[in-house]
Amino acid sequence: MTTLNKKITILIAAHKACNVPKDSIYLPIQVGKDLHPDLDLGFTPDNTGDNISALNPYYCELTAIYWAWKNLPSDYVGLVHYRRYLSLKKKKDKFSSILSGEEALRLCEQYDIILPQKRRYFIETIRSHYTHTHDGSQLDKTRNIIERLSPSYVSAFDKVMNRTWAHVFNMFIFKWDYFGEYCSWLFPILTQLRKEIDISKMSSFDARYLGRISELLLDVWIEGNHLKYHEIGLIQLGKENWPKKIYGFLMAKFFNKKYNASK
Repeated sequence: MTTLNKKITILIAAHKACNVPKDSIYLPIQVGKDLHPDLDLGFTPDNTGDNISALNPYYCELTAIYWAWKNLPSDYVGLVHYRRYLSLKKKKDKFSSILSGEEALRLCEQYDIILPQKRRYFIETIRSHYTHTHDGSQLDKTRNIIERLSPSYVSAFDKVMNRTWAHVFNMFIFKWDYFGEYCSWLFPILTQLRKEIDISKMSSFDARYLGRISELLLDVWIEGNHLKYHEIGLIQLGKENWPKKIYGFLMAKFFNKKYNASK
């Protein structure tokens, strides 16, 4: 069977009503459904079968990833967000630029791992940026857990933390075998991290630390396995306030002003 005859499923993580592509490769997932039983977006809920839907306030879009890992048969699996998508082209109408099923199939015929273009921080390493914007001790705890559970990945963790770029938002398309291996590695680390960090005094924004840490661990897993990947474009629907983003970045870098909301 050729790749073009195999199934690709790209999850769209969503927690509110939104327009989604009609292309058959996309599967909108209502994340955190267990916490909002009366809210029906008309999407596949993440609280069926084996799931961690109730942990969505901490795991963010990972509740969709976990659901797919445990419940979704597919040859290739991807994740995007209701307002962030992968793309091969730029058009004035961003919605029409979203990666199509035909484009995704042809990419998967050539590559086992497809990622969005890396985000570059230029004057910050991944570790220093996280420390300036969040609680850096969370990275220390993560490293200690990796040292205990997956010691062969410690050097990859250190390498990634010292880079000035990362693949963000937990967006990807993986061949199923890689997807399963990644999830089997990732979730035990996050489960242990959740046990070691007290969230009782955290704001709802800060309590999403597991989702943030997981974004960084994607690159750690890829680096630790010496895997090749292919990058394509990332588009965001709606307007992005870049002056606000840059201001927040510089305030964190030079004045240690932590983030208290998504930038």
